Amino acid sequence: MTQTIAPRVRILVLLLLAVTGALLAGAAPASAHAALTGSDPGQGAVVDTAPTQVSLTFSEQIAVSDDAVRVLDPKGKRVDKGTPANPGGTTYTVRLLSGLPDGTYTVAYQVVSADSHPVAGAFTFSIGAPSETSVSASAQSSDDGLVGRLYGIGRYVSYAGFVVLAGGAAFVLACWERGAGVRAVQRLVVSGWLTLTAATLALLLLRGSYTTSGAVGDVFDLSLLGDVLQTKTGAALVSRLLLLAAAALFIAVLFGAYDKREAEEKRDLTFGLAIGGTVVAAGLAASWAMSEHASQGLQPGVAMPVDVLHLLAVAAWLGGLTTLLVALYRAPADTPVDRDAVQRFSRLAFGSVVVLAVTGVYQSWRQLGSWSALTDTRYGQLLLAKIGLVAVMVAIASISRRWTARLAEAPAPAALEEEKEKQPAGAGEATEAGKGGSGAEKGGDTRAAQLARQRAAMESARQKRLRDADPNRFGLRRSVLAEAGIAVVLLAVTTVLTQTEPGRTEQEAAAAASASSSPSAPTGQGTGAVTLNMPFDTGGENGKGVVTIDLDPARVGDNDMHVHVEGPDGQAFDIPEVKVAFTLSAKDIGPLPVVPDHITTGHWSASGVQIPMTGDWKVEVTVRTSDIDQVTVSKNAKIG
Repeated sequence: MTQTIAPRVRILVLLLLAVTGALLAGAAPASAHAALTGSDPGQGAVVDTAPTQVSLTFSEQIAVSDDAVRVLDPKGKRVDKGTPANPGGTTYTVRLLSGLPDGTYTVAYQVVSADSHPVAGAFTFSIGAPSETSVSASAQSSDDGLVGRLYGIGRYVSYAGFVVLAGGAAFVLACWERGAGVRAVQRLVVSGWLTLTAATLALLLLRGSYTTSGAVGDVFDLSLLGDVLQTKTGAALVSRLLLLAAAALFIAVLFGAYDKREAEEKRDLTFGLAIGGTVVAAGLAASWAMSEHASQGLQPGVAMPVDVLHLLAVAAWLGGLTTLLVALYRAPADTPVDRDAVQRFSRLAFGSVVVLAVTGVYQSWRQLGSWSALTDTRYGQLLLAKIGLVAVMVAIASISRRWTARLAEAPAPAALEEEKEKQPAGAGEATEAGKGGSGAEKGGDTRAAQLARQRAAMESARQKRLRDADPNRFGLRRSVLAEAGIAVVLLAVTTVLTQTEPGRTEQEAAAAASASSSPSAPTGQGTGAVTLNMPFDTGGENGKGVVTIDLDPARVGDNDMHVHVEGPDGQAFDIPEVKVAFTLSAKDIGPLPVVPDHITTGHWSASGVQIPMTGDWKVEVTVRTSDIDQVTVSKNAKIG
């Protein structure tokens, strides 16, 4: 069996690699999370006269509220006139008060993208000349607070509940009909329904605060709840609750009337339950597809059905795997999960993995668009982690398939057969012993019944021990347990992935921001890079070296900064921390701090470093080589 599977797997992998290369090579523009792609005035721009409005252009349509865009003066006072307008397309404008004085102004925005995710950010522009400002130009996202964390947990729990509910029911109907009467399996599927229902209600309550203030006190604000119900996400959550009511009826039939039917009657009912269950499960999966990444960007008409198939395949594989694990450990001795059921699930899991691979390739192309986004964006890095986890699960699953093959080929343990042969005689002796001595006396009958139950319980426990002693079954249980452990982590990574800005959008936004900032430099300013070499000595062990600052293009607006640290021997080496600050003493500006990101050994970088005006800037670099050893070195540079 395993020899026939291996060639199919190799062929599938080769086909997927070919399709992936073709798709990524021919990627076209798209977006999912909204991203700011332009503004007027531009980010970091210095304008001569006060503008009458501020315009923001996003990568897609957004939902805005009265406070979605705020413009603040240097003291933090609002100078906008309220609700943004949408003159057309993806551009939104907010009018400003007249007669604004010179200085640096901060534009902060918090909107909801068309795929339901809150997006926040901030930037500055100056009138006349830059000035000191008390406002922090950092993103103020509701994702970062307690409500944001609770919402993320709710999303994970809802995915887990759906996987257990849909996958457990599919396992019973497609692989193990006798499982409908197993209490442990019933509890598992019902717990999936309860989990998904509770998580959906929690998400509905949290949604209003999550997309606005992020305050815990707003969770039970009925006016916010009313606003949520008018949105696409609110409609999706309500639809999910209605479908869960239908799922409750499905569960009642599956573990009630279905379990009590005879074998022939079960076959007739199985088809109807399979159709009804598939419709309900597909509807539940669509409640995610219609409100998240798949509903926006490139080819939504194709992406949404693909997303539904992807979620159903995940549920069939991971949910079925969870149910199999419960059956292997918790099923009673008189209703063990049989070999045929394990083999049927093995085939179901293989089909699910094929569907996951095909739909995953399409989703990856749609959300990434290029090979570089796979390594250069957070979405791509998370996707690589997910692919790695799936690969590990598939490898463990191949081991499970080998145990399944051995379990199917191996005869029942001899000891178990002998016990089965002995059992009727022993049971008869127990019954006779119970009858003898007391005749028809009530007390004797009670003792006989108790003895019979004790003997039956002991016999059941003995059979369970003998069954579990089967090395093939033991090996299968261990491999399935390992798969389930990886599945928990995989589901967590998938949840984070759905909340992360797609790599395609991130790269498009960065390119648009770079293009929009290029014309902002006044005519005649220099465009050459500045390189500063500064020796340092912190006084501690390995505390000597040279730090090099490269600033490109060294002009007003956005700049790319690279920091290199080398030892006395000229070799790059890492230090615990490096920070940079820019100060223009002549205009009393700064210090403007910059904390670069670590790239590789001895190399840090930061993009979008804002230089608000030309002048002789002091560049200070703080180098820390240990917990207590640090030094600040500086040099002046003409920028602009």
